Amino acid sequence: MKKIFLAFCFLITNLSIAQNSNDENYIIQDSVSIPTKSGIPISAIVVRKKTNTQPLPVILFYTTYYQGKGDAILGKRSADKDYVGVVAYARGIRANLKDYVPYEHEGTDIYDIIDWISKQPWSNGKVGMLSGSYTGFSQWATAKNIHPALKTIVPQVAVMPGFDTPMENNVQSNLNLYWPHDNIYKKEPIRRSLPFEWFDNGIAFGKMDSLAGYKSEIFKKWLQHPSYDKYWQSLVPTPEEYAKINIPVLSTTGYYDGSQISALQYFKLHTKYNKNANHYFVIGPYDHWGGQRKAAPNLMGYTIDEVANINMGDIAYQWLDYILKDGKKPDLLKDKINYQVMGANEWKHVPSLAKMNNRNLKFYLNSEILDEEKPKKKSFSTQIIDFKDRKNQNNFYTPTIVFDTLDVSGGLVFSTKIFEKEFTINGSFIGNLKLKINKKDMDISIALYELMPNGKYFFLTRYVGRASYAKNNEKRQLLKPNKFQTITFENTRLVSKKISKGSKLVILLNTNKHPFEIINYGSGKNVVDETIKDAGEPMQIKWYNDSFISIPVWKE
Repeated sequence: MKKIFLAFCFLITNLSIAQNSNDENYIIQDSVSIPTKSGIPISAIVVRKKTNTQPLPVILFYTTYYQGKGDAILGKRSADKDYVGVVAYARGIRANLKDYVPYEHEGTDIYDIIDWISKQPWSNGKVGMLSGSYTGFSQWATAKNIHPALKTIVPQVAVMPGFDTPMENNVQSNLNLYWPHDNIYKKEPIRRSLPFEWFDNGIAFGKMDSLAGYKSEIFKKWLQHPSYDKYWQSLVPTPEEYAKINIPVLSTTGYYDGSQISALQYFKLHTKYNKNANHYFVIGPYDHWGGQRKAAPNLMGYTIDEVANINMGDIAYQWLDYILKDGKKPDLLKDKINYQVMGANEWKHVPSLAKMNNRNLKFYLNSEILDEEKPKKKSFSTQIIDFKDRKNQNNFYTPTIVFDTLDVSGGLVFSTKIFEKEFTINGSFIGNLKLKINKKDMDISIALYELMPNGKYFFLTRYVGRASYAKNNEKRQLLKPNKFQTITFENTRLVSKKISKGSKLVILLNTNKHPFEIINYGSGKNVVDETIKDAGEPMQIKWYNDSFISIPVWKE
């Protein structure tokens, strides 16, 4: 998850250092103070082209990041397309940092920002919002109470606090510490060895900031909410609020975007509670960067298809022109769901997520085999994890999408037979795990791969989740040691890829034990407070062979 925010910071930094040699073409108000009902003003930049003297629609780029005077380029990008570009900073940024609280004030502050914009002489009363990550979240936050001047939002790779950031399926990552440290407190970058120091010495995750030499208030606050509780839920629209979001929406994300499950969840909830939602969704072989800007022709070692090599930023502005200037709808948006099929060099377009697939392949985890037939005789595979052993890790991570050898890393591997015909995986895989464990909890990791005819592995997607929250991410329900139980999972990332004739599907089933996500020792205590002293005897899991995964596919 840390990669998400590092990528966005990289974006902002590179935009900021762009040359300002053409500043004479713009009217740039660099230190605007926008009043709010809270009494705390918002710092902003307003950019207009000198040649545009008439009132224009306004594009609001709301951000929690500040990199310097070069941030004006974020407004210039809109001004160059004959809009007024406004860059507004989160409460406290570029002002008094004591007023800053991540995620909590966007719903009210942005309403006031838009209200102020709509009353300016250079505004024609139409406002659109765009961009990604935290900025994507901010658009959904303001959609809780839409200002009449807000005509559309373009949330790209949008995070959903508590749902995917700073934890995913209730499993915390060290993004909890890194993000506020680097981007808000502006401290010296955390040394690269710190996660390994934490892993090696076995202190509580909740004390990781002590290794950085200070107490991080944001880090501490987030860890007080290990459930997807009312605190997190209050930051995004309620079902009633989703039902009232009637402005057009364009969401973009990628198969390898860390925020994809949030972008997907916003779409699912909006279309669930508002049956007439005017919401378009675009997804392809992109990471957090490519899901909001220009695609990387080579993504983590995978050469994307030619038709996938597009610029999401360009599509965003085409959409804004379509809504705010009565322009042409982007050619890519042929239906509500627009997805690129990796390996097929084509885009597909369907009216709903359900229409992406026409079958589900069900595979049972039967003695190293992903078996299409339910086993007649009950058996199990055993996994033993010694959390006191810090020489070894249980980690699915690979730095590339395509690689030669699968690092099992303490996990169990199951694979299908060789497929005799090609087909396409289209959607999010789900599963049902039957097991016995000698502990009260665990964090489960399931990675899905294609073993291609050439012997190389293609990483498709991954699920990570805390077993005690599998039934309800709002309420922890501990496992019963040494009792038979079922864990159902479904909140996984969507992927579309052609699976070649001669390929196999492979899953790597594991339990987290590595430096980059929290370690759940299974004691039943609050996981952020557990230390290596809570490890006790090794974790022993019996994975029963009536466990299964279900993979949505399209077969002709």
